[in-house]
Amino acid sequence: MDTVLEVKNVSKSYGEKIALDDVSLNVEKGDVFGLLGPNGAGKTTLIRMINQITKPDKGEILFEGEKLSAKHISQVGYLPEERGLYKKMKVGQEALYLAELKGLKGNIARKSLDDWFKKFEITDWYNKKVQELSKGMQQKVQFITTVLHNPRLLIFDEPFSGFDPLNADLLKNEILELRDKGATVIFSTHNMESVEQICDKIVLINSSKKVLEGKVKDIKQRFKAGLFEIIIPGEYSDDLLIEGVTKTDVIYNNGTSAIKLKIEKGRNAELLSNILRHTDIISYKEILPSMNEIFIQTVKQANNE
Repeated sequence: MDTVLEVKNVSKSYGEKIALDDVSLNVEKGDVFGLLGPNGAGKTTLIRMINQITKPDKGEILFEGEKLSAKHISQVGYLPEERGLYKKMKVGQEALYLAELKGLKGNIARKSLDDWFKKFEITDWYNKKVQELSKGMQQKVQFITTVLHNPRLLIFDEPFSGFDPLNADLLKNEILELRDKGATVIFSTHNMESVEQICDKIVLINSSKKVLEGKVKDIKQRFKAGLFEIIIPGEYSDDLLIEGVTKTDVIYNNGTSAIKLKIEKGRNAELLSNILRHTDIISYKEILPSMNEIFIQTVKQANNE
């Protein structure tokens, strides 16, 4: 795959405070890349560097193989966590102004804006002042101004903040559609459920250092702990278990038992054979850790090292 953004051994300090310490990562074309970490980890510093608001003390950042420079600004769309619309401007006027700052001119800008307003069913907002809109409505407008000029790299910092579930789902689907059309996305959030839903890869930064990186599905496999759920008809009995298997929980529901088990490697087949000697198996699945569990475990471990 083609690399859109390459961060190479980047470090940044503010006085005595180390914001980033020798961080490297690659964002590949067409990925939704999760930029994760606790508050104060260094995520915002990295985002500011990609947007050329500040520069690294050491290392470099490449955009599509070239050293990041002013000519790449128009190829990046950035939706910050703290929204920055001008409250007294009319929505359409401000959206066109921001589009022109990114190099989208005249009728092309207006046509693109009209298409997005129709898609979000907000055409009647065009002549309203920003201050007349709710926080969620303002976020929709700022999302549109972020993507209006079709940038190759999109950076979303907590994009679902303040949205109800319906609008959060709408925005999630729009992000995935933009990815499918060729955009590359950096997605920064504390909502690990959103990470599982839309991210292809992640990097986790803690206390200025990279502590975890990889594909979401590979990371979940790496952190699995031999936990399984088996559902059987009727009630659970200890006779179902064998050596090397530990019951952690049982939930009874409508005449079935959902049994949570920790199974030592290599004992699954013997366990299933033993259960089938006593009863039927309705379902059997491995329980992989959530990204929230992985986040907490990794940060705690890094803090204790």
